Amino acid sequence: MRAFWIALGCLFFSFGTQAQELYVFTDPASNLPAQSLSAKLTARFADLPQSGMIRQRYMPELMAGLHKNWMGRVSTTFSNFYQSGQRWESVKGYVKWRFFSEDGIHRHFRMAAFADAAFSRNNMIYDEMNLDGDNSGIQFGLIGTQLLHKLAISGTASYIRVFDEKFKTMRDMHDQDALMYSLSAGYLLFPTSYSAYEQVNLNLYVEVLGMKGLGPGTHYLDIAPSIQLIFNSSTKLNLGARLEASGNATRIARNNYFLSLESTFLNVWKKRGK
Repeated sequence: MRAFWIALGCLFFSFGTQAQELYVFTDPASNLPAQSLSAKLTARFADLPQSGMIRQRYMPELMAGLHKNWMGRVSTTFSNFYQSGQRWESVKGYVKWRFFSEDGIHRHFRMAAFADAAFSRNNMIYDEMNLDGDNSGIQFGLIGTQLLHKLAISGTASYIRVFDEKFKTMRDMHDQDALMYSLSAGYLLFPTSYSAYEQVNLNLYVEVLGMKGLGPGTHYLDIAPSIQLIFNSSTKLNLGARLEASGNATRIARNNYFLSLESTFLNVWKKRGK
């Protein structure tokens, strides 16, 4: 029981003092608390008025805090983006290593490296690259996150390479490699001060998400506002939109809307010798 309360305190510290860096569309340099698991379900709805049907994708994820400096994640997706009915389409694995941390009172700066890989049964039709259901591929990059009291700012830069049979012919005009980048800002609006685990957090986010192809050079730039509620320091409800600001890449949709729910479970396994 004592271990549970210690773990709960750690989670409260993580979700409380750092809530404003739990971004909706990107990962911060901080990790999930060690020895904890988190389960998440994300729903994506695409704005395709010409199709006459609602395009939707569902992504269940399971995350693990392997160590204070390491975390991992596995996910899978189901969607009707490429056909009329829902079907299973992809699986992905992700690992992140936090290699630098400079902590102070109500502030910190952290850096992390990440890598992920995905398999998708979908053929590459669009210029847009991602490993969240559309493409098979690999991605790796760096994250830097600065927390300043109630404001958190984070930047990500990564390289992505996708795999598809059409690249073997060398006659396709899609980019196979691209640079991905993001700039995220989060602000803790409520509560003004912490006094209990049960307090509801309200966070506001704005994120800029972009891609630049390294072949023909297709590109896009999205603006992604979102709001987040955190209940009992362990359950997050996210609502956000991803809206294209500019770009020449062909995409499933230029505007997308997201809803996700995530719960974290503490002290799932104990350290050796405990």
